[in-house]
Amino acid sequence: MLEKRRKIPLDENEGIYVRNINTGAVTAVIGKTYMLSPHEELWAKELPVEVEALLAKQMYGKQNHASGDYSDDEFPLERDPTKVVQFRVPHNAAAQVYDFRTKSSRVVFGPDLVMLEPDEQFTVLSLSGDKPKRPGIIKSLDLKLGPDFMTDIIVVETSDHARLKLQLAYNWHFAVGTTEGPEAAQIFNVRDFVGDACKAMASRVRAAVASETFDDFHKNSARIIRRSVFGEDSEGKIRNRFEFAANALVITNIDIQGVEPVDESTRLSLQKSVQLAIQITTSSQEARAKHDAHREEEAAKGALERQRLMNEAQAESEKKKLLQLKAESAAVETSGQATAEARALAEARQIEGEAQVKQAELKAAATKIETQARLDALRMEQELEVANRRVLDALEVERAEKLAEIETKKFSDTVDAIGAGTIAEMARAGPEMQAKLLQGLGLKGYLVTDGKSPINLLGTAQGLIGGQEAAAVEAVQGMQQ
Repeated sequence: MLEKRRKIPLDENEGIYVRNINTGAVTAVIGKTYMLSPHEELWAKELPVEVEALLAKQMYGKQNHASGDYSDDEFPLERDPTKVVQFRVPHNAAAQVYDFRTKSSRVVFGPDLVMLEPDEQFTVLSLSGDKPKRPGIIKSLDLKLGPDFMTDIIVVETSDHARLKLQLAYNWHFAVGTTEGPEAAQIFNVRDFVGDACKAMASRVRAAVASETFDDFHKNSARIIRRSVFGEDSEGKIRNRFEFAANALVITNIDIQGVEPVDESTRLSLQKSVQLAIQITTSSQEARAKHDAHREEEAAKGALERQRLMNEAQAESEKKKLLQLKAESAAVETSGQATAEARALAEARQIEGEAQVKQAELKAAATKIETQARLDALRMEQELEVANRRVLDALEVERAEKLAEIETKKFSDTVDAIGAGTIAEMARAGPEMQAKLLQGLGLKGYLVTDGKSPINLLGTAQGLIGGQEAAAVEAVQGMQQ
């Protein structure tokens, strides 16, 4: 027995590297339980030291020192080289993986999990850091897409040979249009985008400051720096972005955090100029305050004099009103009696007229009441007469109904007393006697006419028979009476 092997269970995010001993081909087995065949073995994938350090940094979350080395005490568990290398790309970041066999690269945008094939390696980013920027300070496997900011310190010199140290902060982000194809890999075209961007903007700022005097730059530093980086449009307005075409890096803002002279003499001169500016500002403010106080004092005096004149004018106006009131009072006093008499006469006549109007209204009301009473009495009389007539009519109807009932009952009692047979015999007695009389005369029938009216011989027999029935009915009615 040369070797005992067991099945290797693998999760969907786990894998191993397997090498074929016969062909030498290495493959990655991911997400399934796998048993090595007799001609296969596990293959150990070696990574560069800096990649191992960065993977350990993500795995364990801390670093021993700035160089990126890790001690055995901090990380007692080493990475198993036969397992597929994994790297978690965080949100709003991207990682580039290069395949040495196909000589192609792929970009993975987070959040995602990168699992290296046997011939793939990570693209390690070496970015500038510190202030001022120095290359190779930051090592990383993923590239942050922003928005973020980076700070740099540059030294500039004005046209009058004043050297200044500027601390600038740049807001940036990558304008990623798509996550596939060559446009996605464009953001990795510049390995140290921080250093290149800071150098490019520093050169623009130095060129712009070199054409300005110290005094002009001290007054308009923000405009000069923003114009040097962003440029101006056709209307003379400063643009709001600057884009690097090589890697789609966009600078959106510049913050001037500090301006400090480098030379001691320049610093002293600047302090003196600042103190002089402060003194001038203080003096101008003091003079302005004195001028404002004097102006307010003169304005107060003028307002006081104006108020005095207005008070005098108002007093004269009140005197004029008093004299007018006195004149009006005298006129009222002289004409008061005549006015009172005329007013009393007018009031008396008004009262008399109102009394006559009131009397006419009362007479009209009395006439209306009397007429209404007559109408009410007449209406009540007519209503009583109608009610009486209704009662009499009802009594008459009731009397007629009772008489009809009596006649009906009398006829019924008479018929019952005579009997149906007797009535039938009485009805036949007349016709039989007429028949015997005709037989005695030797006639079978007779017909009487006036000679003018036509005779319907077709209905003669029926008329004779109907005449006999009518005679019987008249006989019964005569017996009832």
